[in-house]
Amino acid sequence: MHVPDGFINAPVSAATGVVAAAAVAVSLRGARRELAGAGQGVGAGAERTAPLAGLVAAFIFAVQMLNFPVAAGTSGHLLGGALAAILVGPYTGVLCVSVVLLMQGVLFADGGLTALGVNVSDMAIVTTVVAYAVFRLLVKVLPRRRSSVTVASFVGALVSVPAAAVAFTGIYALGGTADVPIGKVFAAMVGVHVLIGIGEAVITALTVGAVIAVRPDLVYGARGLAKPLELRTSPLAGAGSDTVPATAPHEPVAAAAPRRSARRVWLAGVAAALVCAGGLSYYASASPDGLEKVAHDQGIDAKAKDHATKDSPLADYSVKDVADPRLAGGLAGVIGVGATLAVGTGVFVAVRRRRNAGPADLAPAENPVPAADRSGNV
Repeated sequence: MHVPDGFINAPVSAATGVVAAAAVAVSLRGARRELAGAGQGVGAGAERTAPLAGLVAAFIFAVQMLNFPVAAGTSGHLLGGALAAILVGPYTGVLCVSVVLLMQGVLFADGGLTALGVNVSDMAIVTTVVAYAVFRLLVKVLPRRRSSVTVASFVGALVSVPAAAVAFTGIYALGGTADVPIGKVFAAMVGVHVLIGIGEAVITALTVGAVIAVRPDLVYGARGLAKPLELRTSPLAGAGSDTVPATAPHEPVAAAAPRRSARRVWLAGVAAALVCAGGLSYYASASPDGLEKVAHDQGIDAKAKDHATKDSPLADYSVKDVADPRLAGGLAGVIGVGATLAVGTGVFVAVRRRRNAGPADLAPAENPVPAADRSGNV
């Protein structure tokens, strides 16, 4: 659903750019809390969330290259808002998809540069907000089980795609450059994107379910589902006693679970992204996606403009001057994954560090606590 240049007029494009910029600014503020692990009793820890968020952006980029057929002559691809929101949080999710859209527009001539505000508003903001709202509502009413998270992920993703189609229709009604009946645009866009939404829902549910099965503590949307750690006392406490006896202050109790590394999950995610972008993308459907098909059939693309970077070395997801199409596409995909991973991780590390930087980090404490001596006295 990448909107090219020329579909939407300049005033509305500028207005959506302002909306997108404001939403990104708000998301930066919210992402600082999400990346710090605030409110996540089983959170991954602040030192791990930034690389994982960068991985989510790179994975979404890779899977978006896998267009799947949805109808005769039409294909669809992942939008990613639901997946990002559920895995790393709604604010961070908006930033993940925005990073992907920026990389696609700048490096691969996919999505117009003047239409970047439209694409961020539609594909990053609308999908994330709608998907996460539906997801949270379902998680509250469904049984508190891991399977409920997967079910809620499926429904949230399914709803988010036609919601984005509705949003595009509204934007086009305000600033479309071709004289096309809005009713026909609405019917065509929603109809095809309901089908695309099914594919989005399957991909999202499978991915979320796979991560939950291995590391539920890394899924933002599954926070609070784990049972709190129960501390059991020694038999010295006496039968029926739930407290450690005062006469045995040093009696050992169950310790908190050791911190688990997310390195294996990160490496597995990177490997999956590289396989999708560098290999499986060659077998993706070559049919136009939902927006391209509707635009051609309804005449929306009458005033479409060529992309400003259409002659770039990576335009159309193919490395220029590489004759073998499989190799050219695979190399472009690998480069895209690497670039998105690097930019996304850099953004999220910077956001997290700004969150962690506070007055206590900028100046030494005025009254430091004295160290305990060998006898344990302070």
